[in-house]
Amino acid sequence: MLVVLEKLFLLRLKTILQYNYLYLILLISVIILSFIRINLNQKSCFTIKEKEFVGILTNKKIEGDLFSFELQSKEKLKCTYYMKTIEEKEFLNSLELGITLSLNGNLSIPLNNTIPNTFNYKKYLKQNKINYILNVEKLEVLNNKTSILYSIKNRIQKHISNYKSKDYINAFITGDKSLIDEDIKKDYQQLGVSHIFAISGMHISLLSSIILFVLKKLKVSENHSYVIVIIFLCFYMSITNYQASVLRSVGLFILLYFNKKYDFNIEVINILFLDIVVILLINPNFLSNIGFLYSSVVSFSLIKYSRLIKGNYLMKTLKVSLIAFAFSLPITLINNYEFNLLSVLNNLLIVPLVSLILYPLSVLSFFIKPIDDILLFIINMLESITPYLLTLKIVVPKVSIVVVIIYYIFLYLFFESYKKIFLTLILALLIIVKIQPVLDQNYYVYFLDVGQGDSIVIKKGSECLLIDTGGKVGFQKEEWKKRKEYYYTDNTIMFLYSIGVSKIDTVIITHGDADHAKEINHLLENIKVQNVIINKGELNYLEKSIPKNLLTKTYKGKLNLTILDTDVIYNNENDNSIVCLLSAYNYKFLFMGDASVKTETDLLKKYNISNVDVLKIGHHGSDTSSGKTFIDATAPKYAVISVGKNNRYGHPKKSVVDNLNKSKIYRTDIDGTINFKINNNGLLIKTYAN
Repeated sequence: MLVVLEKLFLLRLKTILQYNYLYLILLISVIILSFIRINLNQKSCFTIKEKEFVGILTNKKIEGDLFSFELQSKEKLKCTYYMKTIEEKEFLNSLELGITLSLNGNLSIPLNNTIPNTFNYKKYLKQNKINYILNVEKLEVLNNKTSILYSIKNRIQKHISNYKSKDYINAFITGDKSLIDEDIKKDYQQLGVSHIFAISGMHISLLSSIILFVLKKLKVSENHSYVIVIIFLCFYMSITNYQASVLRSVGLFILLYFNKKYDFNIEVINILFLDIVVILLINPNFLSNIGFLYSSVVSFSLIKYSRLIKGNYLMKTLKVSLIAFAFSLPITLINNYEFNLLSVLNNLLIVPLVSLILYPLSVLSFFIKPIDDILLFIINMLESITPYLLTLKIVVPKVSIVVVIIYYIFLYLFFESYKKIFLTLILALLIIVKIQPVLDQNYYVYFLDVGQGDSIVIKKGSECLLIDTGGKVGFQKEEWKKRKEYYYTDNTIMFLYSIGVSKIDTVIITHGDADHAKEINHLLENIKVQNVIINKGELNYLEKSIPKNLLTKTYKGKLNLTILDTDVIYNNENDNSIVCLLSAYNYKFLFMGDASVKTETDLLKKYNISNVDVLKIGHHGSDTSSGKTFIDATAPKYAVISVGKNNRYGHPKKSVVDNLNKSKIYRTDIDGTINFKINNNGLLIKTYAN
């Protein structure tokens, strides 16, 4: 009787599963539901006032004197702890995953990005179901025992750490790419091939094929073989910490198996839809996960248009690359604001090299250590040729969801009909998005939040000017405490790309102090700059490092900008700051650098500066600048103070704030980046507080 009922159930289920529209309706419904769930506030198990926590160490990273890790307690916590001695560093480095820790510290809410269109750390943590950051003050190991799963993870990590090629083996086995050099990763990204170093369907398919082949040779039945592979893949997902792309790939493999086993005859494209539905129901935050989006969209395109992938190996690879490029382009633009037009050609070399040689060798090396030398040779060869591969970088400003939808509609119609009109419409759409910022005749002035420093972007149409780069003032540290340097200009460049800027016409370095000029060379290495203006007086090491062919003494751009010079050479960098006056549709912006009261007095003697609309306060609100006489004379409607949160200098000083009692004050430590949009209709102010 049970057998009959089972057959009837499977028959009825098979009938239901034949409705193709069912999967599309399910997918759209779950995507909408995911948007709703993402925007609902996630209730935390903790209160902000809690101090004591106990949980399992789930991952860790040590860099300099910073120990960052995740703790699985009542909910997941992102933890940071600053080590005090090198002995403590050695102890914490020896800790294994899965042990139980007792922590004491203070919870803080993760911050949003304060420079628009850049990496949002709060959003990233939310994707991983983390609501709080724990700033640890005291750490204690309660129990060194670990579960079987964590014991295996620890053994795998320890095993990989002994390899010369550990950076790539770690990436391909555990999905952790953190060991690969940042410059190398940046090269892969610029070439448009970085996605192939993430574990995805290609790797899961190859891995499962190898296991099935071995099991077949061992004469294990097909059903049992698939069950063994599924069990292994489920275990493997835990090794990779359930990365989105791995979940999607393994989910598809399992669903394809059941489709075959029970003869449901569901189309592969519908199985992919079902796979995406299940994963989004488990974690809706994957909807904004770049790995999941790439994996899902590329898989859809290759399954949907598999009929087009014909010919010899080279032709098939080219067609796969073209289809994947076309469908993944919006995701690339949304996340990077640029793409390499020649990435399709680069894939012809890199994809076979990685998929047929590098990945299999990494897996084999894990089990057969002597292969590590061969693998290292291939890696060195790959890294040596990447700088010579083809790059034609196209910067495209931030695109709206409406543009993305229109793009995919045109792309679908093109692949369905092969009519050139739809390809023309796609190109026209991209060109419109590309040139729109150039046609925009509004003035934009952005006071970027670069901490305790200055960096100001001024843009109108095709012209872009940058005043100062920002930069962290370095303090002497012991060697073991030193961490990788964070570059503010990485965010600056991404922001510039997002507003359609691929080159800077002029960079003005108001003076050579690190908080204004330290990142000039990193900027020059990563974005095209036509001219650099530096201040008068003696040059320091930062100013001397700027290529002389870029240096110019006067501003020759299209913006209505004037450099105000007192004709006096002072005996310090701050007083020699370049002071600039911008006139934008009858609005006046005055940028003071770090000029002191002394310079302010000389400026008032030489120039008639009055009724300033926006004043960039000198020296971050130090009481050496912004004297009452100068503030009264300039009478700014708005005052902007570029200052770091909780800075050690106590900026801005109360006396400066008091002098500005008739001005509306904006501060980067409170308001984040401050954007002034100016046209004939007036002035619009927008802030990006965290």
